[in-house]
Amino acid sequence: MRFVKLALAALVAALGMAAVSAPAYAAEGGDVARSYGVWRNPHNTVHLEIKDCGPSTCGVVVWASAKAEADARKAGADTLIGKQLLRDFESQRDGSLKGRVWVPTLKVTLVGSADIIDPRTMRAKGCVIGNFLCKSQLWTRIDGPAMLASRAAP
Repeated sequence: MRFVKLALAALVAALGMAAVSAPAYAAEGGDVARSYGVWRNPHNTVHLEIKDCGPSTCGVVVWASAKAEADARKAGADTLIGKQLLRDFESQRDGSLKGRVWVPTLKVTLVGSADIIDPRTMRAKGCVIGNFLCKSQLWTRIDGPAMLASRAAP
């Protein structure tokens, strides 16, 4: 059973990682901030805002479905909204991002990576042990740089 939970954790990490890959794409364009924004997982149960968090990049939950919230509560979290699932993500030489992913339903923090496929699509990858038992998922951007700029306007 523990093995199944770890495999599930790898999948969740992959979901979280996808959201983080946004800065990799932006680095190619020269403006990392352009890649920050809100991304949804494939099942549209969690939306993460990717943003600067001090010297690194993080992902904070800005929306969660009722089921995702209930699952988090069963695991001991009061809510998902406002929780930092992606932590300490940094750009790698290959253009990907690597960092830590907190999985509230399993109460674990994993290591993962993410790559931008195009301006609206990210691939996240999480592995339980090294490159063993890996899962990846595609996340979709649900806002754009123009929308983020309009939110920041006074």
